[in-house]
Amino acid sequence: MSEVLHVNSQEFENVIAQNDVVFVDFFANWCGPCKMLAPSIDKLAQEHPEVKVVKVDVDQEPSLAMQFGVQSIPTLITFKKGQAVNRQLGFVPYETLENMLK
Repeated sequence: MSEVLHVNSQEFENVIAQNDVVFVDFFANWCGPCKMLAPSIDKLAQEHPEVKVVKVDVDQEPSLAMQFGVQSIPTLITFKKGQAVNRQLGFVPYETLENMLK
């Protein structure tokens, strides 16, 4: 069973480099839609152990959010072999999260 990993900017680079598929949730603790999405993010990590699922707190890592053009949260990005290949903004159903992995 995989767990969601909270990462800072230094850890982020390593996670992206060391994993084929990485799903990133850019969030903030005060964000209502982010809180609503959290159980689905946890479920994604549990049901897809082949994917590294990480969260980045935009308040603690503003430079990382800026690097990836995050202007609203939640912003969800799928990376494959180090490249951002899929992006979704806002609260979405679980099926959309799974489709982002394809």
